[in-house]
Amino acid sequence: MKQSIIAGLFLLAAAVPIMGVSHAAGQDIPQTAAHPEAVPYDDALTREAVDADVGLALGRAKSSGKFSIIVLGANWCHDSRALAGWFESERFKPVLSQKFELVFVDAGMPQFKGRGRNQHLVKRFGGKKQKNTPYVMILSAEGKLLNRDKARIWRNAASRSEDEIFDYFARFSAR
Repeated sequence: MKQSIIAGLFLLAAAVPIMGVSHAAGQDIPQTAAHPEAVPYDDALTREAVDADVGLALGRAKSSGKFSIIVLGANWCHDSRALAGWFESERFKPVLSQKFELVFVDAGMPQFKGRGRNQHLVKRFGGKKQKNTPYVMILSAEGKLLNRDKARIWRNAASRSEDEIFDYFARFSAR
């Protein structure tokens, strides 16, 4: 019961507009003055479809020598929406498209037992248990997880500066 109430509060908080509204993927997305937001996490995809998306990205990364970024997030989560919003911004797009294959994967609510989705990806790549959203895995062109100890640090992405986020991914792109 307590988990249901907390989960409901998360969903309610995610639905309340803060300042202004943006339209992405046919949805009204709350915007703050501090960061853009986007909703790329498709909770309707089956495990097979998610695995196919990830497999295609890994294949493209291997053939082009790029890194892969798998973002396990959720549209209800303001930090997931914020990170996705930065990734879709004009500043981030060139760096990401040149050096990374990017996949957004719906994680459900991994902080609640039995409510996480697509957690098999964390296990597949040897990540630490997902306890928050977003969870960002950066993989080499060969599919090796490169940021195992840092994949969970994005739970406060909405509070981070644009420069801090940009610099983190730019460091990987310089390798």
